[in-house]
Amino acid sequence: MSNLLERGRSHTCNDLTGADEGKKVVLFGWVDSRRDHGGCVFVDLRDRFGKTQVVFDPQVEQKAHGLAGDLRNEYCIGIEGVVKSRGGNKNPKLHTGEIEVHATALDIFNKSEPPPFLIQDDIDTNEEKRLEFRYLDLRRPQLQKNFIMRHKAAQIVRRHLDSHGFLEIETPFLVKYTPGGARNFLVPHRVYPGKFYALAESPQLFKQLFMVAGFDRYFQIVRCFRDEDGRLDRQPEFTQIDIEMSFPTQDRIFEIVEGLVTTVWKECLGVEIKKPFARMEFDESMRRFGNDKPDVRFGMEHTDLTELVKQHDGGGVPLFADTVKNPANLIKALVVPASANLSRTEADKLEELCKGMGSKGLARAKLDEAGNWTQSPLAKTISEGMRSAINQATGAKPGDLLLFQFGRASLVHTVMANLRLHLGKKLGLIRDKEWAFLWVVNPPLFEYDEDTKTWAAAHHAFTKPVDADLQHIETDPGKVKCFRYDLVLNGFEIAGGSVRLHDPIVQGKVFKALGISAEEAQQKFGFLLQALKYGAPPHGGIALGFDRLNMLLTGTDSLRDVVAYPKTQKGVDLMTDAPNEVSAKQLEELHVRAIIPAKA
Repeated sequence: MSNLLERGRSHTCNDLTGADEGKKVVLFGWVDSRRDHGGCVFVDLRDRFGKTQVVFDPQVEQKAHGLAGDLRNEYCIGIEGVVKSRGGNKNPKLHTGEIEVHATALDIFNKSEPPPFLIQDDIDTNEEKRLEFRYLDLRRPQLQKNFIMRHKAAQIVRRHLDSHGFLEIETPFLVKYTPGGARNFLVPHRVYPGKFYALAESPQLFKQLFMVAGFDRYFQIVRCFRDEDGRLDRQPEFTQIDIEMSFPTQDRIFEIVEGLVTTVWKECLGVEIKKPFARMEFDESMRRFGNDKPDVRFGMEHTDLTELVKQHDGGGVPLFADTVKNPANLIKALVVPASANLSRTEADKLEELCKGMGSKGLARAKLDEAGNWTQSPLAKTISEGMRSAINQATGAKPGDLLLFQFGRASLVHTVMANLRLHLGKKLGLIRDKEWAFLWVVNPPLFEYDEDTKTWAAAHHAFTKPVDADLQHIETDPGKVKCFRYDLVLNGFEIAGGSVRLHDPIVQGKVFKALGISAEEAQQKFGFLLQALKYGAPPHGGIALGFDRLNMLLTGTDSLRDVVAYPKTQKGVDLMTDAPNEVSAKQLEELHVRAIIPAKA
């Protein structure tokens, strides 16, 4: 074994300052850069803590200097030396910039082939290459800072919840498949042919059972699995902070979560967040912003014109008149201020953006000094009364541009929400370094499936309805609101949960509205329904997306920058080449046959 390894590291590469001058030290790390000035060899030695300049001077130690001539970037080495002041050549960019270490010994632990990309921040290497060599990508200082932040946040979460009486208890990954929510990954069992485990998409049912068991307060920083289609901000495996409480009210749950989040922000970023967080009704969020996770750091809110158009019998615009005949349709407008100076070409690009989201187009009109509409086919037929009413309802002023979407409500909301966010970024309206936390509350318990003409649970079948709406469960499920809530930050949903339904009579009514018979409910959720019969306490909880939380804390734009070994958007691990084929013998042992679809 190396003599230096035996002796051990005395300091990290970020420890030494002018106060350490004259000390004999041992450092370990990687060669970040090497410079040969014809006499001395200079090496920046890097570990996860920082960098230290090491000097190999032949007049200090000939053998170490000779070995230093062989060093290349990313060699893993150990050095022993004496700390010296850099005098007038200090490097203010480094914490160790006051000093350098004059090496008296060098051990090369491992050589390195030339890396496929530079180990430094701000590289333009494509992401696929970085994911293929993820262990090298993770050496980059910025990514290491991200994971140091992630570690720090995890420890803060544990300390905070422990101080409020929460117990950290694990739940199983291999579980029974229960329908609803996201698609599960299935795991065949060798001993039980034709039977499968599911990988848990969340600990939802198990944490409710903890409350039945009397643990009162539970949490877990837990891995979850969902077999979803690829999306930029999703991973097939992800981490959440899972929380459940007995005897809660919605306000008590909010108090715990707000305390947790503000503590994380204060200790990680030094930022004080005001409590309590703002709250907004789900319906208001959809009306003003088109989604249930609005970025409220900027304006440009939507105006719902549906009722106004009905009052004016279409106002001379046939497309508007036809739209409002269907009660499932919606008409919305958005105002782009005159100060944006959007050209016709830029407005045309906005229309293409909307078409890319499934819209048929983007109706628009510009206001002149008298409030008349120009540059719009709508101006030819619209009545003066409706034009004036729309100008007033939207607050549009001369020079402003009105943008319209109309049709199926869900599509109008989606297009307008994304259009608003696009314009907010394009026009520089979003205020950086601002943390806008918001609770979105009281959403519908049920959502109607147009394809199957049936009601489905908007979240899950065990969410407690608002008491005043119980009268509508059997007659008009669409009117039933529930104690479900999402915590939104700067346009990202970072947490979601609900107060659970523990009343068996109301539970039966919910199942009936969903078209689930008693027999089917027993088959799907029997173990939970059975447990709820044994003195189940009122309970509720929430799950915070730990990956997304860290994405916001670190200021990165990509979820993959805070996940150590992420998959691509298509769910592929480029580093290990997973998923991969397995042998016919393995499939035979599992009693599974692979059916590979024919290529088109």
